[in-house]
Formats: sequence, structure tokens, C-alpha cells
Amino acid sequence: MRFYLFALLLFLLPIVAKAQPKHEVRAAWITTAYGLDWPKNKATTPTSIQRQKEELIKILDKLKAANFNTVLFQTRMRGDVSYRSEIEPYSSIFTGTVGQSPGYDPLAFAISECHKRGMECHAWMVAIPLGSKRQVASLGSRSVTQKMKDICVPYKNEYFLNPGHPATKEYLMKLTREVVSRYDVDGVHYDYLRYPEYAKNFPDSYDFKRYGKGRSLAQWRRDNLTDIVRYIYKGVKEIKPWVKVSTCPVGKYKDTSRYPSRGWNAFDAVYQDPQGWMSEGIQDQIYPMMYFRGNHFYPFALDWQEQSNGRQVIPGLGIYFLHPSEGEWSRDEIERQMHFIRSQGMAGEGHYRVEFLMNNTQELYDDLTETFYRYPALQPPMPWLDKIVPTPPASVKTTTDSNGITTLTWKASKDNDPRNAPRYVIYASDEYPVDTNNPKNIVAQGVRGTTFTYTPIYPWESFDHFAVTATDRYGNESRATQSRQTRGNGCAH
Repeated sequence: MRFYLFALLLFLLPIVAKAQPKHEVRAAWITTAYGLDWPKNKATTPTSIQRQKEELIKILDKLKAANFNTVLFQTRMRGDVSYRSEIEPYSSIFTGTVGQSPGYDPLAFAISECHKRGMECHAWMVAIPLGSKRQVASLGSRSVTQKMKDICVPYKNEYFLNPGHPATKEYLMKLTREVVSRYDVDGVHYDYLRYPEYAKNFPDSYDFKRYGKGRSLAQWRRDNLTDIVRYIYKGVKEIKPWVKVSTCPVGKYKDTSRYPSRGWNAFDAVYQDPQGWMSEGIQDQIYPMMYFRGNHFYPFALDWQEQSNGRQVIPGLGIYFLHPSEGEWSRDEIERQMHFIRSQGMAGEGHYRVEFLMNNTQELYDDLTETFYRYPALQPPMPWLDKIVPTPPASVKTTTDSNGITTLTWKASKDNDPRNAPRYVIYASDEYPVDTNNPKNIVAQGVRGTTFTYTPIYPWESFDHFAVTATDRYGNESRATQSRQTRGNGCAH
């Protein structure tokens, strides 16, 4: 009976799906490991440095054109990084040489370019795996396996940080502190914060005897991961409380009353307890890796949402399966999942990986641009962190020249946290007052400063009226300040 109910639900999804919401996470993972998504070219000369930058700009431009608002930028791979670190070396993917600077800071560049386009940039950090023996050897004395041997263990021809060693969480927080303190990231996103799959023989028996304290091995391992998550979450909030902390757990938590996980789940297979993390309030978002279809997606997506404790659940969609070499799913599979996510009021979705968007695999990019993401969306607010809205911007004035280019100016908004400088959302419409509840009317978001120039590409994209709101980095939005358009003159309302 449960199977047929889900089948009926899937059939009806396109019919009952909600209109595009004003608030929705639209994320894409940009994988730097092995240059899977970026970079494709090495940066060894001024010309090749610029070429490498332009590769990323092209990706971000296409994401912006499709109204994406979140980039998960891979910042730590396997014991190497994509920023100027005092702890771990630059990945060789940028120059061909471990530890060699590409002549610019890729993370800083990515953040700056995302913010120019009104998109958030989250530092995606692979937590526990350190790579193969070859990878570790390539890092030489700069590898954590050489500098901090006590927290590293070999297992099945790979090396891992040992979650059972108390110093592991301190090491991961040291890396996190470096990123959060030095960079204007909007979030830190942890991948593979788990034990290796089915790691019954993972070499942590010494630590278990020392720290187990009567718990079962499975419970002790889950507690180890929870302790790391808790330590990092609290550490980030002490530095910059608005920075979002998220993980991408295994896509099924555990068996549900609706459908079994068939043994592959976060709780039992890799000792994660993400529902416990949300219940405790030590996650702002989770991006469960829901690279499944049919009844291996829908019941488990519902389970995440029902146990979310109000936190943002953003299923990761396996769009790589649309490619013939990966699985040759039909695009309809992804469309139905997105309809389902909206119908259940979930916070949005992430797309793994960006290459399949760039290549328009099975016309998915076109589908998003023309249908699912036709209009922009703002970031969902985080009321568990902050509920105080900024003051509205004041004295909004507009001036339009003979070419139809409109310049807006306003007086700055204020926020209760002086470190949290408000950003601005620009709305436009031919109707007055501008309806700021309709995402169709959003023309820009994440605007910094107190001026904005709107340049319509086509005559029918010009508008008679504008409105401006202020948003803080928790997603709180002020009341709108409206402005009537006066051709050739400024007029404030």
C-alpha cells in the first residue's frame, strides 16, 4: 500500500507543485579535486593565470544567469587546499606542483566573484579522508600524516584522520578558523565527516579502549563525529555567528517506517547522526547526498524534513546520473524530485556537479533557466540565529537617462550587529507599489553599498517603479522602501 501511495504522489507532483518560492537555496558544487569541474588549465604564467580565472568566471556567469544563489566551492580536498594556508599546502591542481601558489588566492577570488553576482560562497571542506598513499606521499613533509601522525590512521590503502582522537576536532577547527577568520565566506560545508563505509575494522581499537567509557563501538564512533560537529559549530559561531555550518551526510538516515534503507545509511554504515545534530541545533543546513531515485529518494527526503528541527534541509541531487556514462537517468527523474522538494516546503536543492549544468546534460540547465529557476530567489532566513530585521533603507531615489538606464541611490540601513553590514535587494515593476512578495520582481540581490544601476537589455525590460529592501546575513529582510520612477529626474517615496 505504501508503494502505491508514493507512486500516486509522484504521478501528481507536476500538477500540485507550488509556484516558485521567494526563498529557496539553489546550490551547485564546484569540485576542484582532480580538476573535475575547475580548473582545467594550470596557472604558471600571467596569461594562464588569467585563463584559469576566466574559467571560473564563465561557470559563475552561467550559474547567475540560471538564478542560482549558492556556490559550494571545494576548499579542502585530501590534505591540500585551494587557499593561502599556513597549515596545509596548495593543491597541485592549480599549478601542477604541490604547495605552489597559482599567483592569486582561488578561494578569495571565488568569494569575490560570487558576491559580485549576489551569490553566496560556502567553503566546501572534505573532513576525514586524506587520500591514497600516493596522494599522501606527494605532499611530503607538508602532509598532516607527517606533521601530526597521532591523529592519522591508514586503512585499506588510504589515510584518514582518526575521529576517535581528541586532537582531530582541534585540527579540523584550526583549518576552519583559518578560513572563517580570513575570508568573507557565507558558510562552511563539511563533506565526508564520517567513517569509511562499513569500517568495522577501522584501526581505532586503542582509542576505543581508552575513551569508550562503556559505550558500544558504534555509539562511541557516532559520538566522536557528533563531538567534532558540535566543536566546529560552536567555534564558527564564536568567530562569525552568521556563517552557515552544514554537512552533506549520506542520503538516507536509516530505515524508515515507509521504506528500508537496505543497509546503506548514515546512522549504521558510516556512524553519522545528522538528525541528532539538527535536533541539538549544531547544524544550520544539511545537504543529504540523495543520489537516488524512486522510493529510494522520496520517503527518505520526507524523513529528513520531518526530523529537521526547523533547520534547512537541502537535498543533494545526483544530476551526474543524467550522463550516459554515469547512469543515463531521464531528466524527468530530477524534475520530479525538485517538484517534490517544493511541495514539501524544503529549503531548496543542491546539484552535484556543476560540470553537468555547464554541459547542459539532457537540457537540464535550459530547463532550470526557463522553468524551475525562471525567477530569482532569496536565501531562506535562519530565525534560530537571529530574528531582528534591519532598518529599511531611506530616501530611495531613481534617475533614468535617455537610454533607459536607471540609477538608484538610498541611505544605508542599520543592523543590530555592527559587523553584519546589510546587503540590499532591488525590486522593480510597472505597478505601484512594487510587490516585494513576488520573486518575479527581484532584479538584484546581495547589493553592497548604497547605489545600483539597472540596465535593461531590451526595451520591454524597463520598469516604471522600484523598491529596495535591506537583508542581513541571517536572511532577515526589512520593509521595502518604494520609489516611483520619474524619467530624467529623481523622486523619493
